[in-house]
Amino acid sequence: MHIFPTIADLRAYLRTQRTQGKSVGFVPTMGALHEGHLSLIEASNAQNDLTVCSIFVNPIQFNNPDDLARYPRTLETDCELLQTVGCDAVFAPSVQEMYPEKSLLTFDFGDLERVMEGKFRPGHFNGVGVVVSKLFNIVQPDRTYFGQKDLQQVAVVRRMMIDLGFQIELHPRPTLREADGLAMSSRNRNLTPDERALAPHIYAGLSAAKASLLGGRSPADVKAWMDAHFAQEPAFRLEYFEIVNAFSLQDVTELQPEGQTALCIAAHLGKVRLIDNIVF
Repeated sequence: MHIFPTIADLRAYLRTQRTQGKSVGFVPTMGALHEGHLSLIEASNAQNDLTVCSIFVNPIQFNNPDDLARYPRTLETDCELLQTVGCDAVFAPSVQEMYPEKSLLTFDFGDLERVMEGKFRPGHFNGVGVVVSKLFNIVQPDRTYFGQKDLQQVAVVRRMMIDLGFQIELHPRPTLREADGLAMSSRNRNLTPDERALAPHIYAGLSAAKASLLGGRSPADVKAWMDAHFAQEPAFRLEYFEIVNAFSLQDVTELQPEGQTALCIAAHLGKVRLIDNIVF
């Protein structure tokens, strides 16, 4: 496995590979890898001749400096994990390499970013749009892989790819979960043991909400139930729970066609902000 800290070296490597007719899959990450990330690498390996994974904690998508400071950075361990699943190349640039000058580009994703994560993290999706578009231009992959846990990010990236004409196949992949249902996340390692024991309440709440909707309760009733449910869990601070169309991310008043109803949640547990969703 090759590790590249510079854009020039990665591009030179990829040029050589492409002259041999090899297809390229790409998995962008911020590191602190877990099985969910590794499943994306494996999906890429199955469909491409070589797989590139980027590891870059992107400062411009953090609206909270404390959150950026706390974000785990485990490059050596990450590379060891990537090697075990057959990743071919790691792009691990510095902030200076990615942003030699302050980025002046601004993305506006309209209604896609005015809800949920975008509502509570202003500027977040501009940072996502800038870094992902830069990474796409650097790697120029044939296919790219994102986890569905970040459902709104997938929607934003899909819109960006359409608007900017990227000729890249987007492959969202299902959320991987721990045995108790907690969605795998780099942030989980910041939970205390007591908080980790409580964290599965998030998925349990989502599962109960899904069952209620399928049982005939209205989205408005289910949202009221979820608010009451978390009000009884003092360790949590519910930031939002929304029932939306999985592609437009706008609120719905009834179940959507198969595969298009999304239950999305964000909650604070101690100092850790956790997100999750179910799409059905």
